[in-house]
Amino acid sequence: MAIDVRVISESDFPAWLSALNTGFLRPPTVSEENVADRRAYMDPLRMRGAFDEGRCVATYRSFPQELTAVGGAPLPAGAISNVTVSATHRRRGLLSRMINDDLAEAKERGDVVSTLIAAEYPIYGRYGFGPAAWITDWSIDVPRAGLDPRASGQPDDGGRVDLADAADVTKLGPELHDRLRSQRHGVISRNERWWQVLTGTATSHGAPWTEPFHAVYRSASGEVEGLLTYKADEVWGDAKQPLNTATVLDAIAVTTAAERALWRYVCSIDWITTVRTGYRAPDDLLPLFLPDPRAARIVTQADFLWVRILDTVRALESRTYATSGTLVLDIHDRSSFASGRYRLDATPTGTTCVPTTRSADLALDVRELGALYLGDESAVRLAALGTVTEETPGAASRTDTLFRTSRRPWCPDVF
Repeated sequence: MAIDVRVISESDFPAWLSALNTGFLRPPTVSEENVADRRAYMDPLRMRGAFDEGRCVATYRSFPQELTAVGGAPLPAGAISNVTVSATHRRRGLLSRMINDDLAEAKERGDVVSTLIAAEYPIYGRYGFGPAAWITDWSIDVPRAGLDPRASGQPDDGGRVDLADAADVTKLGPELHDRLRSQRHGVISRNERWWQVLTGTATSHGAPWTEPFHAVYRSASGEVEGLLTYKADEVWGDAKQPLNTATVLDAIAVTTAAERALWRYVCSIDWITTVRTGYRAPDDLLPLFLPDPRAARIVTQADFLWVRILDTVRALESRTYATSGTLVLDIHDRSSFASGRYRLDATPTGTTCVPTTRSADLALDVRELGALYLGDESAVRLAALGTVTEETPGAASRTDTLFRTSRRPWCPDVF
């Protein structure tokens, strides 16, 4: 029998979740509580499954999201998650059938881009996704950092750091995060459930929850400018010396003062000898806040957010450019969503992008456009690799002048 690939029904939920667990190598049995929890926030109309003689053997889900473009504009995005194919049904085109249908619907809905976080690097380029933002996770050796152990942990700029509770986070966090994503490209929107999971009013896939600590930074005028959430273990050495690690779960700062104050606070907590930072931008200021930046050791550095352009005109017109220039891009997209030749006329005050018959300056696949879009990748590098083609001399360098950004994009959230 042919494998049935379709949008799931309400009755498919348990089987779909079991297949999802199987794909991610988790125990396949799902509880009624877990099914009820997932039903509360998952939209079955945007969930797909592959069914072989009634058994779910592949899963796929998308949901609405906003992605911050360069310059701060929020782009409507279709976020993709929960993608699995059971080991018994690999290499049968099941993902292709699910993702192609979903991308077509996203285009029809008016989404400008599609986004995902790739568990495996080689999969998604063939569907037009490019790695657009990277992350770095540091481990800070606190005793080596050079911070004054006699300091109180309070900033010396007139502001203050206070402990907060879940109610404070629920009240202050969403507005603060909206301020962050209006000023940092690559940041994605957070829904109500995200904050519920952080504060423990909702579980994350039935996993046990441990209450974390929260700290808020207020400026000298009393304005909330930063929020830090962390947990700590309890480890003591043989000589009765504390060897505890603080793991940062979330860190939002809309000013440099708030960022500095919160990192110095978490590095000043008694008994904490190591701080794990969580996913930060590769060009994060954190190491340079320390008297000895070498105390911050990189433990993870990898591609993270992948972007797939669905609407070339809206995508290129929605972001800003640091300088003026004209560029003709010849974009190949085997799904035809973003295909065409486009003339980009960019200025710092406004940009137009229109189809054109003019000769191209740069020819590239839509996956390379996704990698370039948030300003992190270099067209000169891609030309050296042979994945973009200069049709006119110097076109790659001119592309970098227009597209690249002074700060690297950052997406702190797994989805």
